[in-house]
Amino acid sequence: MEARDLVRSVRMFGSVRGLRTVRSALRRRGADARALPRRGAERARVPGPLVEAEPGPGGGVVRFARSVLRVRVAVGGAVFWSWDGADPLPSYALAGTVPEADPRAALEPDKEGGWQVVSERLTFAVSRHGAVELRTPGGVVLRRELPPRWWEPVAGGDARWVQRSEVPADARFFGLGGRASGPRLRDGVYRLWNTDPGGRFGPADDPLYLTMPVQLVVADAGTHLVFHDNSWSGRVTLREGEEGAGSGHDRPGTCEVRMDGGPLRCWAVAGTPARVLQGWTALTGAPALPPSWALGAQHARWGFGSEREVRRIVAGYRERGLPLSAVHLDIDHFDGNRAFTVDRGRFPDLPGLARELREQGVRLVSIVDPAVKAEPGYAVFDAGAAVGDRGAFVRDARGRVVRGEVWPGECVYPDFTDPRVREWWGGLYEERLAQGFSGVWHDMNEPVSFAAFGDPTLPRSARHCLEGRGGDHREAHNVYGLAMARAGYEGLRRLRPEERPFLFSRSGWAGMQRYGGTWSGDVGTGWPGLRASLALVLGLGLCGVPYSGPDVGGFDGSPSPELYVRWFQLGAYLPLFRTHAAMDAGRREPWEFGSRALEYARAAMEERERLRPYFETLAQSAALTGAPYVRPLWWGAPGDRALRACEDAFLLGDALLVAPVLEHGADRRAVRLPRGRWYDTATGEVFEGPGQVLLDAPLSRVPVLARAGSVLPVRGAGGDVELEVWAPAAGRGGGGLVVLDTGDGRARAEVERYSTRLVDGRVVVEREGVAGPVGRPVRVRGL
Repeated sequence: MEARDLVRSVRMFGSVRGLRTVRSALRRRGADARALPRRGAERARVPGPLVEAEPGPGGGVVRFARSVLRVRVAVGGAVFWSWDGADPLPSYALAGTVPEADPRAALEPDKEGGWQVVSERLTFAVSRHGAVELRTPGGVVLRRELPPRWWEPVAGGDARWVQRSEVPADARFFGLGGRASGPRLRDGVYRLWNTDPGGRFGPADDPLYLTMPVQLVVADAGTHLVFHDNSWSGRVTLREGEEGAGSGHDRPGTCEVRMDGGPLRCWAVAGTPARVLQGWTALTGAPALPPSWALGAQHARWGFGSEREVRRIVAGYRERGLPLSAVHLDIDHFDGNRAFTVDRGRFPDLPGLARELREQGVRLVSIVDPAVKAEPGYAVFDAGAAVGDRGAFVRDARGRVVRGEVWPGECVYPDFTDPRVREWWGGLYEERLAQGFSGVWHDMNEPVSFAAFGDPTLPRSARHCLEGRGGDHREAHNVYGLAMARAGYEGLRRLRPEERPFLFSRSGWAGMQRYGGTWSGDVGTGWPGLRASLALVLGLGLCGVPYSGPDVGGFDGSPSPELYVRWFQLGAYLPLFRTHAAMDAGRREPWEFGSRALEYARAAMEERERLRPYFETLAQSAALTGAPYVRPLWWGAPGDRALRACEDAFLLGDALLVAPVLEHGADRRAVRLPRGRWYDTATGEVFEGPGQVLLDAPLSRVPVLARAGSVLPVRGAGGDVELEVWAPAAGRGGGGLVVLDTGDGRARAEVERYSTRLVDGRVVVEREGVAGPVGRPVRVRGL
């Protein structure tokens, strides 16, 4: 450790806590030095030549001289393959059982001594040396996996491996979880290790809180998703390809996945973007449906300080006529920062406050951190120590409970990979419900242990249950937040089976959408942070996590009125619409930025409320199909290369195109349009795509365009749902879905399908399965 690490730690946390972070880091380093095996000499291995093939259900087994390849096509079209006999289970990503094998798919000989499995959507081909190709039904190569290579310690232990792949020269990479530099992932190295960046981050920071080995690759040949089902630490190196000019040769895009251990097993789904996300959701589980109130405006602050201040803020919204759905309480409402407690001095009657706010239509949401203060007499610590034979907390290789430094002081960490611990932890949420909270947000669950140097997390040698298999933190780290989300979600469902749980988590992994959503974390206040906010939401949606959003205004620092308004306008069109800031970062209430900013924020909030039925429809659609609320412009036209290059605008569902302002001082901006007719919703001006247009973007609003022929459910002046129909172009039809929330319970929502057409200059709207009037008020725009 260098002296500057100690100085930095003392400055950041104060002298006592700073010294504790040094002790924590040294303790972690010592534990790893004792328990983790040294790599030593290693033996490299490749599959070698093909020996034989054995057909089986949906695929079969291909044996090589030094490895075995298993391949299986599932019903629905997803393809699984693995090396060294790895099974698809156990897996933290998959939702329950493995999909059944497609009986129509069979392993059969291919050219040049290889084998292939032909399915409806993909052909999986393996060469006689172990290279794998994913081809379209027409034979076009989507991806070519070179033979993998392993490095096995001579003295025994986990083998590390590398898998190199090639994709078409025009292909573009997306995904890998939450990446601030996205959504398009350019040339570079991306780590797979959930990490707290420490206070703030911007587009250049990587990795962040939520990483996933999930790649979505978009090319002229088609769209495919590849998931390496391995939670160990690793890194992905991407390099986009280049098409040769004239008669020059194309240089393919390349991807290199390196993992420090664990199985080499993959899933692939191909098709249109919508079909790919639907197939991915079928594998990993439907997104949890948030309660309807969670689609409204929400306000959070680290440092409310008292019930009186919460009431003052809520009254400020009400007196100014601003809609508000929820208030989030951070760790300052705890007693000594300890989870599942209340500071009775500052919050003497939290249940009473919750009842009072709920009567005004405002819910309370509580933060929950995983770290438990190591303090005998603290109920959560004592109860955790009594779980099972060894207690609930993570232990080191010598059997001692691992301790780290977090906000409450010296803490221990529940092992959420143990089913008994998850059940115990989920039961703790009864206290939160009794205090009147309607939902929770999980923070610091990468997990974090403050450290003066090195990764701010647990020792990599720390032991975990891993569902009874046993293993260490190298494998458990990336799924820690996911397993905590599962514990909380399942606990809330047991405690309130008649309600839909509301939970979102800072950290997670593939499949986390089953338990809720996420948010940006501590995005830095500034124009780069604003741009990163959109990148994160788009990228996570393409990884199957549709409900997310940023800290509007940024987490640290004080935004200018202009930056605040632009962030607020972006947030109003994202699934999770929440302001939040650090204790010393200034205020985030709209009236704190002047009368003009208040007026413009009000307009954004009122439009969000008007679109609430549309957001409800998008939430229901995401739960049914996996389609994200917020989609890249190329969603419906992945073959449009100009759209693939556009990262500063997005589709909200199928009907709206939102072009936020992401630059200081801009009052006009260029907008790339997908094919078709589009209407400026503010001016009514008509544009034809594909192409680029220059639109006014005064500080009072951002450009929003509606697709011709679309049908949107909106809230009318009287509060009832009405259909906003944008006139279709002559000779073209249109339509839309309406799936309205049935309340915050689990009743199945009815799907209403509408179509539109232009007949003799008049827009005709019809509801599928209903003769005559559609049964809802209709407002036609664009004629």
